Amino acid sequence: MSGPIVAGVDGSGPATAALEWAAEEAARRGVPLRVVHVREPWAGEEEPHLDLADGEHREVLAEAADAARKHTPGVEVTTALVAGTVVGSLRAESETAALVVIGSRGGGGFAELLLGSVGMGLAGHARGPVVVVRQVPEGPRGEVVAGYDGSPHAETAVAFAVEEAALRGVPLRVLSAWPSPPVAPYSLTFGDLVQASFDAEVGRLRERVDALREENPAVDIRDEVVVGHPVPALTEASEQADLVVVGSRGKGPLASVLGSVSHGVLHHARCPVAVVRPPEQD
Repeated sequence: MSGPIVAGVDGSGPATAALEWAAEEAARRGVPLRVVHVREPWAGEEEPHLDLADGEHREVLAEAADAARKHTPGVEVTTALVAGTVVGSLRAESETAALVVIGSRGGGGFAELLLGSVGMGLAGHARGPVVVVRQVPEGPRGEVVAGYDGSPHAETAVAFAVEEAALRGVPLRVLSAWPSPPVAPYSLTFGDLVQASFDAEVGRLRERVDALREENPAVDIRDEVVVGHPVPALTEASEQADLVVVGSRGKGPLASVLGSVSHGVLHHARCPVAVVRPPEQD
């Protein structure tokens, strides 16, 4: 999508870090940056209205826009003060945005972003990618990591990760974590089956990565299969990455609107995380 990069701001430190990340992303893509501040309903207020009493909100928005212009002087910056809920307002913004960028925590409606319904509602239902900036590396690390499990959501995430790696001119590591079942020491036959399943998983990943390389010859795409749970595997990988990309949910009985893996990575990653879902999903 060629729309603007949308940054949700609330005046907090994490939101400022997310704003700067969003401004840099807009510069990489050559698209405008749209800075959005949401004025939520006050106690006893059925529906929020924007009026002269909202000067504090307008000040937060103006300061954020000025900071973005100073951080990336060449990027066109527009602003929007909207009334409503954070989730609903940013979901609406995602309809026309290339991606929505938010901090992991903040003030007001952003405060429980990763711990409650706000984060799940936005990352699980936005029409485009959502980038949550929890930690920003001090300098470029030179890699994008994508979690892959073969699901449609993972396919969409990998496609987005290829784009991000190409924009940065860095390698893409496609990582698949294969949980190892318990194997009794006396069960040689079962152990052979486990090894065969693992080899099949490696084969499927390499086939997918080979196809990606053919489709994107300008991007250095690498594959890795590890034994273990995806959350710690991706968390460890995030320590060497500029961005980790995951689907909003994956395969298996734990898949939900915002899957357990996506939620876990958002909590623990050591770099910004992009949560991507297929655009046709509700």
